[in-house]
Amino acid sequence: MNSTQHLTVAARRTGVAGLLWCGAAIAPVFLVVAVVQMITRPGFDIARHAVSSLQNGDFGWVQSMNFAVCGLLALLSALGFRRRLRGSRGGTWAPVLIGAFGIGMVIAGLFPPDAAFGFPAGTPEGAPAGMSVTGGLHSLGFFVAFIALIACCFVLARHFGRAIPGWRNLSLIAGAATPLLIIFGTTLFTGTSGIFYFAAGVVSFTWLSAAAWRIGMK
Repeated sequence: MNSTQHLTVAARRTGVAGLLWCGAAIAPVFLVVAVVQMITRPGFDIARHAVSSLQNGDFGWVQSMNFAVCGLLALLSALGFRRRLRGSRGGTWAPVLIGAFGIGMVIAGLFPPDAAFGFPAGTPEGAPAGMSVTGGLHSLGFFVAFIALIACCFVLARHFGRAIPGWRNLSLIAGAATPLLIIFGTTLFTGTSGIFYFAAGVVSFTWLSAAAWRIGMK
């Protein structure tokens, strides 16, 4: 291999690593922006309100952008996963699922949920009587995003396999814990559902960022 070929290969590896670093940035970006808003937005209570509720009100565009930017980062990282995992276990489905997660996040960002439970100020207490089209599209976006991300946990668990048992186990734990947290928040702990939904996001988004970092280190 001559020097030109070496430079070409190095440039390609750098480009793929850059795409995977987009995935590694998802959890830090999302969590920092969300937590700052939780602290500073008057009337927001993470026990009662899902993070998505931050899309409503005067500064709702901040959280909408947070979802959309993280979705775009996921789409870029899907290209990195595709190139890095090509020909290996999970090389076909992991990028597809991460891309679906990104699309779902963008949709959730573009269409805010219906205001409910007294946030923002002036909103009636309790759930809305019906779901609007915008609220329905938001829910659809999140459904697609989380189903895809949960499935990806198990796909990458197979990719890591026996060769990297620690990362395989982390992937399995994330894939099992995320839907359980969502179910608990929806059925058993409805009074503090926002905490469980946020915890599901923390677990799954952190796992995705960690997996992108680990695969980017190859």
